[in-house]
Amino acid sequence: MAHAIADIETRLRDCGLRPTRQRIALGELLFAKGDRHLTVEELHEEAILADVPVSLATVYNTLHQFTEAGMIRVLAVEGARTYFDTNISDHHHFFVEGRNEVLDIPISNLAIGNLPEAPEGMEIAHVDVIIRLREKKA
Repeated sequence: MAHAIADIETRLRDCGLRPTRQRIALGELLFAKGDRHLTVEELHEEAILADVPVSLATVYNTLHQFTEAGMIRVLAVEGARTYFDTNISDHHHFFVEGRNEVLDIPISNLAIGNLPEAPEGMEIAHVDVIIRLREKKA
């Protein structure tokens, strides 16, 4: 586990964030299981189960700091439900309705063309495609 802590500390420093105990603990939980899509509430629940004493507000603030630092991406799926994506490469998503589950779609499986021209002085930073899925009705 010491190796994982050092990796998180290095990632935080490389992104310009001070490696506080809470950032390290939340970073370990967030990045230890590969590419994931988590809400603030889900990471907070994981932290509590792992005996990491953090408030919901601290988890919220930390995830937004990680986003601003470029460590994770925000994915707004449904109204107020926001997921934080540990995979920052270009890719798109399936959203499974009723299960609130987000799955990655590799960028190579989807081509996007005929994008509108960005307004004067602006450029397209990223295109997020979310394809909504539901169970087939019998």
